[in-house]
Amino acid sequence: MIEKLYKVGQMMAFVPMMAMPAATLAIKDASIMNTPVTRSVIEKSKEEVRKEHATAINKYFSDKDMPLYGKGLQFVLVAEKYGLDWRLLPAISIRESSGGRQACGNNPFGWGSCKLHNFKSYDEAIETLGKHLGGAAESTSRYYARKSTAEKLYYYNGSVEPAYPGEVLGIMDDIEMRLE
Repeated sequence: MIEKLYKVGQMMAFVPMMAMPAATLAIKDASIMNTPVTRSVIEKSKEEVRKEHATAINKYFSDKDMPLYGKGLQFVLVAEKYGLDWRLLPAISIRESSGGRQACGNNPFGWGSCKLHNFKSYDEAIETLGKHLGGAAESTSRYYARKSTAEKLYYYNGSVEPAYPGEVLGIMDDIEMRLE
């Protein structure tokens, strides 16, 4: 398979470098260095990215003295599991409850107007909201499945508060600024 992709890369030599698919470039680079791309290298990079994202989330919560400090990795893993932007769930928790400061029980997201769910833990709340926003919960999939982050935010609370999606997207940017 790698040889076939390399040949495609060779055939596309006349195409400007910016137009080449990243996968082709990576494979070509790996073959030039004579270093095989192994599964452990890919997984290590994935773990490093997870750690960086979790650290950025935890730093945001720590900087603002928020109760959800320490849940960064849980947010990242749930986002990955359900195909969400890694910043989405923590940003909603910040917008809805100041990162857990004004959470109704273990519901830092205001999910169900704090009336429908009595979560046993923050982890359960994070998992549940991730499942819904990721479109994996049948009862809400028509609102969240195959939608952009902005569309998910519109259905989450933007139809009631028009500024809501922009506010959460802004918080997402603030979280990302804490990447090291």
